[in-house]
Amino acid sequence: MNVISLLLSSTSQGLLWSLLAIGVYLTFRILDIADLTAEGSFPLGGGIVAIGIVNGLNPILATLLAFCGGMLAGLVTGILNTKFKIPALLAGIITMTGLYSITSRVMGAPNIALLGESTVFTAAQNTGLTKNNAVILIGLLIVVLVILLLVLFFQTEIGLAVRATGDNPDMSEANGIRTENMKLVGYMISNGSIALSGALLAQNNGFADLNSGVGTIVIGLASIIIAEVLLRNKSIGIRLATIVAGAIIYRFILALVFEMNVQPTDSKLASAIVLVLCLSLPQIRSKFTPKKKGEKQNATSLKN
Repeated sequence: MNVISLLLSSTSQGLLWSLLAIGVYLTFRILDIADLTAEGSFPLGGGIVAIGIVNGLNPILATLLAFCGGMLAGLVTGILNTKFKIPALLAGIITMTGLYSITSRVMGAPNIALLGESTVFTAAQNTGLTKNNAVILIGLLIVVLVILLLVLFFQTEIGLAVRATGDNPDMSEANGIRTENMKLVGYMISNGSIALSGALLAQNNGFADLNSGVGTIVIGLASIIIAEVLLRNKSIGIRLATIVAGAIIYRFILALVFEMNVQPTDSKLASAIVLVLCLSLPQIRSKFTPKKKGEKQNATSLKN
């Protein structure tokens, strides 16, 4: 496979995975919460869209239902965290564990094939576009729409309150913001985006799998770290756009690794090594970035 083909394939996959990364970003960076619900809401989205499509539901409607399913999953985690005062990490694990059984019930089988079924990408393919190009076109439209909606949302009173809750919950509460409700909103939007990613990837891959959520949280984090290495301290819109770029770069690196005749049994090890490298980027960058004059003076004064 040549570089152009690899790039097109990585772009199509990266665009769909970027919605997962955006969802993880909303809890991990905006709310400052480590939410593991992602590993349950991702396959839930795929399961809902697959069972809907095979039963004759319109793919767009099935995808929207998957998004709503993810929002409900986020709501459950949010209630456990805010109302029952269960620590965020544990609340996510509890919901993730329960979602395995719920997704199994929804699907009725460990996996559902979508080969030959109409998907959200079918209309674009029917115009003569290749599958990769169709996925890039539809994926780009959806990603741009999601980013625009999020940028508009974070400019509203509720959106600003969500960001304030993540920055300083005590100060936000002192200023009359109902921080628990803001966390619920953040959880719901985050997991809705993650389930949307699962739904789109299931349609792209041609099947939904019950175990597809394993490791998804780390993939999202890797995309975020790459994005933060590229650009930091920018506006919310630019940050979300760089996360999309980070997801595409991550998929491209992974595709290059798999082109090196990696044995199927070693694929997980190769993925783990790529993830370690991506997550280590901030440390690598700090080692090789020259310190500014003020920072050098501070370091010298500390030594003395």
